[in-house]
Formats: sequence, C-alpha cells, structure tokens
Amino acid sequence: MTNIYEKLLNRQTKLALVGLGYVGMPIAVAFAKKTDVIGFDFNKEKIAKYKEGIDPTKEVGDEAIRETTVDFTADPGRLKEAGFIIVAVPTPVNDDHTPDLTPVEGASRFVGQNLTPGTIVVFESTVYPGVTEDICVPIIEKESGLKCGVDWKIGYSPERINPGDKVHRLQTIVKIVSGMDEETLDQVAKVYELVVDAGVHRAQSIKVAEAAKVIENSQRDINIAFMNELSIIFHRMGIDTKSVLEAAGTKWNFLKFQPGLVGGHCIGVDPYYLTYKAEQLGYHSQIILSGRRINDDMGKYVAESLVKLLIKNDIAVKGARVGILGFTFKENCPDTRNTKIIDIYRELQEYGITPLVVDPQADAAEAKRLYGVEFDAMEDIHDMDAVLVAVAHEDFRGFTPELLSGFYNARHEKKVLIDLKGIYDRTLFPEDSWIYWRL
Repeated sequence: MTNIYEKLLNRQTKLALVGLGYVGMPIAVAFAKKTDVIGFDFNKEKIAKYKEGIDPTKEVGDEAIRETTVDFTADPGRLKEAGFIIVAVPTPVNDDHTPDLTPVEGASRFVGQNLTPGTIVVFESTVYPGVTEDICVPIIEKESGLKCGVDWKIGYSPERINPGDKVHRLQTIVKIVSGMDEETLDQVAKVYELVVDAGVHRAQSIKVAEAAKVIENSQRDINIAFMNELSIIFHRMGIDTKSVLEAAGTKWNFLKFQPGLVGGHCIGVDPYYLTYKAEQLGYHSQIILSGRRINDDMGKYVAESLVKLLIKNDIAVKGARVGILGFTFKENCPDTRNTKIIDIYRELQEYGITPLVVDPQADAAEAKRLYGVEFDAMEDIHDMDAVLVAVAHEDFRGFTPELLSGFYNARHEKKVLIDLKGIYDRTLFPEDSWIYWRL
C-alpha cells in the first residue's frame, strides 16, 4: 500500500474531511497545520460562512477560521484529490429510537463516487459495531467499483470531541484508532499522531473501536440516570440532592456525576445504537434502556415540578408566564440539536403556560428550524410568574438575587425560581421571599 502518511507530510496528496460540524471542522483546522486539507460539507450556507471567516459552532473561533488554510468546498468532486478521507457526519436516531444511518450512508455514497485507488477512508461517526464494515464499505464499493482491501482501505477512529469544552480538545484526548489490517492501522495511527498530542490507542479491530465509543456515552448516560433517580427520591424526602452529592463526594472512589437533562447528539443518542444492535441479536437491554427512560422523562418531570410550585404559590397555572433562560443542550455552546429544554417548553404549553425563551449563546435560526421556537430578548423577561434557569451559560452565572428579582411580577410575595443545574448559592434565596428548586 502507498505510504499515505509520508505523502501527506510531503504534501503529495491531500486529506479531506466530509462533514464540517462540531466534530469535523476542528479536525480539519488541526490537520491544516500539518498538511493540505479539503473541508467538504453538503451544506452550502455553512461553507459560505467558513469562507467568510465565521465559525458558527464557536468551537475554534472566527480568527482560527480566517487564518486556516483549509480549502472549504461544497463540491464532492474535490474528494478525488484526497488520499486520506475522514468522514465525520452525525448519526442521529429516529423518533422510534432506532438508528438513523441516512447521513453516514449518504456520505458513503459521495465518498464512493469520488474515490481514487490507494485512498484510506476513516469513519469517525458514532455507530454500533459492524456499521463501518457491513454497511459503509459495501456502499463505497458499489459506488466506486473499487474493492476494499485491494484498491482502497478502511479504518475507524471514533470522535471524542466535547462541544463547548475548551480543555478536552482533539489534541488533548487520547484517540482510538483502528484499521482493517495491520498496515492500515499503522498508517491511520501515524496520521492522527500528527495532531493528537495525547497519543493514540490502537484498537484490536474496527468493531472493537466502534464498541468502545458507543459504551463511553452509554456509561455516562446510566450514571446520570442514577443521579436523576436519586434527585426524584430526595425531593420526595425533602432533602437537597446537591448537598447529598457534595457529602458523598468526599469519598475517594465516589463517581462525581450530577443530575440533569441529557440531550445533545452523543449521550442521549449513542445508547440506542447499542441496544438496537443487541435487539437484532436477540438480547433486550435492561440497564441501558431503563437509564434512557429515566433521562428521556426528566423534561416532563421538571415541568410538572414547576407547575406544582406555581400552585403552591397560589399562582393560576393557565396563562402563567415562565421565563426560560437557556435552550442549548449544554452550557456555553450554540448547539440546540436534541436539546431536552424543548420537552420542558412543550410540557408547559400543555398546561396553558406561556414560556418565553432567552439564549444568547444558541443558534436562533437552528432552534426556529428544528423546533419552531422563536427566542425572546432578555429585556422581554419581566412580569414573570416563574423563572427557570435551564442552562449553566456563563451569561447567567453572575446573576444576583436582586437582578433575578427584576424578572418577576411584583405582586408575587414569593418568587418561584428553578435553578436546574444548581449554579446559584441557595442560601442567597431565603424561604420567606423565594421558592427555590433545583435537581
């Protein structure tokens, strides 16, 4: 096999990224510092923004986009120039929680139609074990007329980028790499070592690498589900969950997870890929799916808890105005895909409540397109019957009780505040003037 690693270093061939979202774009920018990179995405509007030097994901920032040498394009024909192709498209789930492989199948078709002999194709998308070899390879072979293992090689290296996280980046997280044979594995490992300072872990096989990724997020999902269940139990006992976790956390081997809404395109999605494959093999998941059920129901639980607090405060539920601060799936990140705040929003509407949403970080156009939700301005949050601080954005962390007080209808003796993530010191909200609630 041609030494692709050497060719990339000597700029005799190019590296191409297929999919320039929260995962693909930072990878493209990192590799562009070492070799020639083609950044391909089907979305022409996104490509236009990158060419203007705008980073809509806020992952690397506008300056890095302006300075990068990545050749951004919406023309799939440019993939013919690449000897090493990385596919980083999303892998969502359908409404019935079955895997939606449409993006990864579509990307495989584009790659196949523009594949040149000798190329190594590496998938980064999170999938269940077997997807790369059993689904993607046949599509690429059919479209290209080239035989995998003879004319081109396949590898898999699951993404571990954490959107919005400025500490755990591509460069600082050990990268799992795999290849269809030892020669491919060695080439894939060397290429990724160019940009991953933390080094690589060479997985035994492509299926092992696929499985490792899918269980990472399943493990987190189950642990958060346990915390959410504890939160529900402790609320019934009249105990503050955060205080319990702080106390328990003093033991050296206590796992420090927090209760919360589990959204986004990884933790709330990946477990369903694993359980889907298990079902195909005749095993019905028990722990993984029970954790998913708990986490999927948390938005409804929060909304119901808010309604109970309104009733407790003698506020009419129907027609009540509730300010929701934050809409993204996590803090300090514009991504609203698979956000669980929408579950709270819709549940409140079911009660006849008017929710007003403010999020200075979120992609407003995306929220409108995906959910039909139009954001309000911060100055619109006044005369509220309750306020829900849903996302721990830095924008909200500095809010004082005095500032928050200005959001409420003055006639309420007590103000209903839901501090979902517990970002405020609850001792600053005395019971004679506040009804304070957190998970």
